[in-house]
Amino acid sequence: MLLGDARFQYPEDHIEADNRLSWLLGRLERYYGKEAIYVHLKRNDRDVAKSLVKRAGGIFAVYKNDILLGLPKDSNPMDVSLDYCDTVNSNIDLFLKDKPNWMSFALENAKEDFQKFWNFIGAEGDIEAALSEFDITYNASPQPEVKKQKTFLTKATQKLTRVVTKLPDFIKNA
Repeated sequence: MLLGDARFQYPEDHIEADNRLSWLLGRLERYYGKEAIYVHLKRNDRDVAKSLVKRAGGIFAVYKNDILLGLPKDSNPMDVSLDYCDTVNSNIDLFLKDKPNWMSFALENAKEDFQKFWNFIGAEGDIEAALSEFDITYNASPQPEVKKQKTFLTKATQKLTRVVTKLPDFIKNA
């Protein structure tokens, strides 16, 4: 990671998507001001908060323990996470207040908002190919496996199915 102004020297037509920029709004203002195009990428606060609670460390721990000084140790993690979301989004909204070139982009409406974004920045190319990327899941959180107790009948049925399926091989190799 670069420091100082070097942190903000992006190439021409560069798109930077980094949630950590929300901590650097004053410096973004100083470096780009009203000249850049800004996109406030949003996700439902409850979904973000649930994700933060799962992690329990990182920014959640810093926010809970160091930024919200004096917060009781037994504070509801979901409430703390929602407070964090409100704080970050409020800071971004304040930063964007006087910017002429910005838009909001909701992940819940990604395909629709991406088309708006495409037009907003004057993009050219294969919009359909770009939109098809939203149909692919990348880096998804693993879903917990729900193990069901199999009954004797279920086990027997599964074994019988395997045996019947392989029966022609059994007969051929006999």
